Amino acid sequence: MLTPSDDPRDDLRDGRPESAAQRADRNWADVLQELRVLQTGTQILTGFLLALAFQPAFADLSGPQRIGYLLLVGLSALTAILALAPVALHRAVFHRGVKPIVVRYGHRALIAALSAVALLLAGVVAFVFDVVVGVEAAVIAVVVLVAVILVLWVVGPAVLRRIGDDSRPSGEKGRE
Repeated sequence: MLTPSDDPRDDLRDGRPESAAQRADRNWADVLQELRVLQTGTQILTGFLLALAFQPAFADLSGPQRIGYLLLVGLSALTAILALAPVALHRAVFHRGVKPIVVRYGHRALIAALSAVALLLAGVVAFVFDVVVGVEAAVIAVVVLVAVILVLWVVGPAVLRRIGDDSRPSGEKGRE
């Protein structure tokens, strides 16, 4: 296992006068802030989904709509688990000197959680449109939503990453 002192990526210069430990602390603070934002959105969606089962109109759902609903509840729980995984790991290895590893794990868990949130958002929109308007409107709404997610969460960041990489010296590309 790599420690902060032997991780070759920790001594790369990124224009900040900080040690490897300071960089890990800063990056961990960033992960925690992103977790807070993600967790709030996930909790709101989960609360919405859980409240639906106790509404009188829930009895009118078709069999496929009920299955879709249960899949969304499961996906919502999975999203919360993914978003909390870095915190659980941090607790398990607290004071073990592996914060850079925890930060990388947190980064990967957040990417997975964001992917799950994208599916959850699309699923919730599809479910609501299906129940309120019909399946055709649900398909259109999901296609539009997925396009927006791809542009804002994938294409835009990829373009900005490329611009950022092009403006850095070659030894510092892809590092934060």
